[in-house]
Amino acid sequence: MWLTISSFIIVTALVAYISWLKTKGDDLKSSKGYFLAGRGLGGLVIGCSMVLTSLSTEQLIGVNAVSYKGNFSVIAWTVPTVIPLCFLALYMLPRYLRNGYTTVPEFFESRFDRQTRLIMSTLFLIFYLLIVIPTALYTGAIAFNKIFNLETAFGLSYGTAITYTVITIGVVGAIYAIFGGLKAVAVSDTINAVILVIGALLVPFFALMYLGDGSFSAGLHTITTTHVDKWNAIGSETDATPWPTIFTGIMVVHFFYWTTNQAIVQRCLGAKDLKSGQKGILIAALFLLTLPVILNLPGLLSFHILGDGVNPIDASYPLLVNKVLPTWLQGFFIATLFGAILSTFNSFLNSAATIYCKDLLPSISKKARSEEELIAYAKKVSTIMAIVTMIFAPLLMFGTDGIFLITKRFAGFVNIPIVALFAVGLFNKTVSGLAARIALLAHVVLYFCIVWVFQVKLNFVYVMGGLFVFDVVLMLVLGIFLKREPYVENTVNKGDVDLTNWKYIKVTSISLILGLFALYAFLSSIGLASETGNPSMVLGVYAMLQVMVWFVFKPRANA
Repeated sequence: MWLTISSFIIVTALVAYISWLKTKGDDLKSSKGYFLAGRGLGGLVIGCSMVLTSLSTEQLIGVNAVSYKGNFSVIAWTVPTVIPLCFLALYMLPRYLRNGYTTVPEFFESRFDRQTRLIMSTLFLIFYLLIVIPTALYTGAIAFNKIFNLETAFGLSYGTAITYTVITIGVVGAIYAIFGGLKAVAVSDTINAVILVIGALLVPFFALMYLGDGSFSAGLHTITTTHVDKWNAIGSETDATPWPTIFTGIMVVHFFYWTTNQAIVQRCLGAKDLKSGQKGILIAALFLLTLPVILNLPGLLSFHILGDGVNPIDASYPLLVNKVLPTWLQGFFIATLFGAILSTFNSFLNSAATIYCKDLLPSISKKARSEEELIAYAKKVSTIMAIVTMIFAPLLMFGTDGIFLITKRFAGFVNIPIVALFAVGLFNKTVSGLAARIALLAHVVLYFCIVWVFQVKLNFVYVMGGLFVFDVVLMLVLGIFLKREPYVENTVNKGDVDLTNWKYIKVTSISLILGLFALYAFLSSIGLASETGNPSMVLGVYAMLQVMVWFVFKPRANA
């Protein structure tokens, strides 16, 4: 135990020290420096920070648990994000940077009006402070409690152990976000991303060695020849994620999270130029395309090693870690989990403070503040927000429907209307802010009635997809009567950054989307998920298509 704890402390302290060295001389006295890292982030830092912001113990434990119980269909919540990320790189980021936005809600003011911006900002804050951040803290506390067995080690009750762990994680994460700004968060994310890749890959490696009695190839042969149906990513109606949901609510949620979500987009807004932002986004897309190796494969290995009797299924991943990882590596692995938790917590906390100070504060208080006064105020607000989330997080243990269901249900109030307003705002020029706000109110009332009052027995993903269509149609209909002067898009470079596209942006985007389709084919009945499948053929066809894509879409010499 003490070896595990010691290695955990050493790795965590090393990450903190390196992050401090890399950021100690940065400008933290201006809004640009504190909220946007001085617009100096490179592609690798942006990509790693985007990935680490999205990954936490909720995914490492929860997604692997679903794969343990069922099959790979749950990848619908991860790998299809390649599509909205390519959309962000090609279409949205140039607009964000050209307009010089600090926050995503600024778009709503320029397209609709001030009132719509304030409402959207409030929705983002509710989503972050009551759903995202508390969930990250709570699931992280569960993981630490299970792996370290804190209840037994310190003689604590379950509730007390969870509460103390939440406070510990929250305090450390808040220090990064409050005192370091976006740059410190992004740099620590980059370091933690490297550690996460190494740590997360160690689990399936040692699991395959364990399964094969010391032979990696024997373990690989076992999982590819027995229970092959568990490799299937094409979900049926009886699976956790039926395949039609990919094209309905899930894709809507992906577009919200990866193209309009402040905590994600803020990293891109801090790019030193458009090329760096686009590279960072596509680095994130490539990484997310490989996520099944760390988010699904360990779940499959848990089934083979632990059997099908693990209850609750969320314990399958921690049990696998304890069983296959050598004791001297467990501390290192726990440090990777800690880094993932911290990244989600401090990233969303920093973004929440940014939204409050840049969007809401000017409307709440008319007091003129200097740059230094605003940063000092932001630190105070971040502290209060951190305390609120640390109070709220332990309360999630009293939820009767499970943490996943609770958070997804409440997220439906926020993510769907935000995407709907974005879609209408981008592709329609005359729908007014009043029409958008009426549609938003109608969405909240209708969603509450469907989910809580009438309790419609329908997969919540289908409800989300249906309401997205409803929101868009309602805005367009209302827009016939409630018009504004046609919106004229800004063409002036207010962001004062180089807006030259990365010359490989198109060919890389097409290659990534092709890789997405190839992955689904590989994880289907024509690939690994059937005894009659031919995964080698799938890979061969994919390789040929990639070569064709390169020759057709490669940039010209003068590009």
